[in-house]
Amino acid sequence: MRRERWVVIATLALLQVFAVVSGAWVLTQDPERLAGRLPIPISLASPKPTPTPIATAGPVLASAGDGPLPAKGTLTSLLGRAMGDPSLGSNVAGAVIDSATGATLFDSGAETGLTPASTTKVVTAVAALASLGPDARLATTVVRTGNRIVLVGGGDPTLAGPRAAKGPVYPRSASLTSLASRTAAALKTAGVRSVTLSYDASLFTGPVTGPGWKPTYIPEGSIAPVTALAMDEGRLNPDSGSRMSDPPRMTAAAFADLLRKNGIKVGATIKPATASGVELARVQSPPLYELVERMLTLSDNDLAEALSRQVAIKEGQPHTFAGEVKAVHEVLGRLGVDQGVLVNDGSGLSPRNRITPGALSRLLAAAASNERLRSLIGGLPVAGFTGTLGSRYDKSDTKPGAGLVRAKTGTLDGVNTLAGIAYTADGRLLTFAFMADKVKDPGKAVTALDRMATIVSQCGCSRP
Repeated sequence: MRRERWVVIATLALLQVFAVVSGAWVLTQDPERLAGRLPIPISLASPKPTPTPIATAGPVLASAGDGPLPAKGTLTSLLGRAMGDPSLGSNVAGAVIDSATGATLFDSGAETGLTPASTTKVVTAVAALASLGPDARLATTVVRTGNRIVLVGGGDPTLAGPRAAKGPVYPRSASLTSLASRTAAALKTAGVRSVTLSYDASLFTGPVTGPGWKPTYIPEGSIAPVTALAMDEGRLNPDSGSRMSDPPRMTAAAFADLLRKNGIKVGATIKPATASGVELARVQSPPLYELVERMLTLSDNDLAEALSRQVAIKEGQPHTFAGEVKAVHEVLGRLGVDQGVLVNDGSGLSPRNRITPGALSRLLAAAASNERLRSLIGGLPVAGFTGTLGSRYDKSDTKPGAGLVRAKTGTLDGVNTLAGIAYTADGRLLTFAFMADKVKDPGKAVTALDRMATIVSQCGCSRP
């Protein structure tokens, strides 16, 4: 018996080592080399017909609804007391919804619109996945006419510049270095070794900052100017928050240096231009579902704005903040989850946004039961472990929720919000949103929100 036990243990250990090594190998492979095995990416620069509504996709969380439905009275009593925490201020609202039936189990101003901050990214994720599809990719290309080449931005802010971190990362970004190498090889094959370089960032139009954004957002590093051509999300250094004032121009300059290193002479003058000619080379972003996961886990403002703008492009709206807002609402309307949503940007930096707790809960319930939207759930930070919840859920009354709550956080001056999912102790999947936008003590308010989410996850409240 003892010998057999050790054989089993040794076998499991070897399997684990194999899994780790295999995973590391996969992470180190350049996904662009596998492009031939992947579906042809959607061309996001050309609007396509509106996709059919998502109504027939199967459930993602198969066990949702398996447990008994919590009693409204019990949940209301528990959450009502927690919501009375004075640290949350005078404007607080919340909702809890049963994912399987859509029934509202807790309603405290559930249809009251409050400032959502970064929980706006839940809206952006649903719209992007529904409109573009989880496998869409963003392409950065180079086109050529004679000895003139143009670097064309496709709206991928995750494009890695020459100073980006090396080694396995997830998701693996497209690389400006790879694009320069491919471009140089194609030029040499054509017998061209000297070029003039221009750049085209015209895919995005209109203002580069959103409605109501503070003028300090870019200098402090909260976000870069929203442009269709940028590397490292417009950061001057990939490891710092400082942002470029003109991401397209600086990205083109870096591309020129890379071409020179690859043996191509590039003229000193690099100016914006309208792209024309034959495509010479391209690199592509990770698939959209991976970008959505990154956006939600890290609360990535730059990526949120880029994805929201891609929805405008796909839906045939102007490629501006106003256009993306209209497009997002159109997509949500097709899904039947537009009620209670008023947004002005994709990231939640705008203090003009208003979303109800009920709307956020319904959006999450839709994602939990829809195959096309499932990466939204996978991207939600895990309490006490990942993303913006990694350093939370360490208090005595929130620790029980660690590892069980998955939620998107939101933070602005005077605003703290939390929207996510959790199984109850009885095994029932619930979605929730708790919001406060007149907060006086942000630190304590965060703990109060985490406490309410923990109550949802610990609720063994199937009886009144």
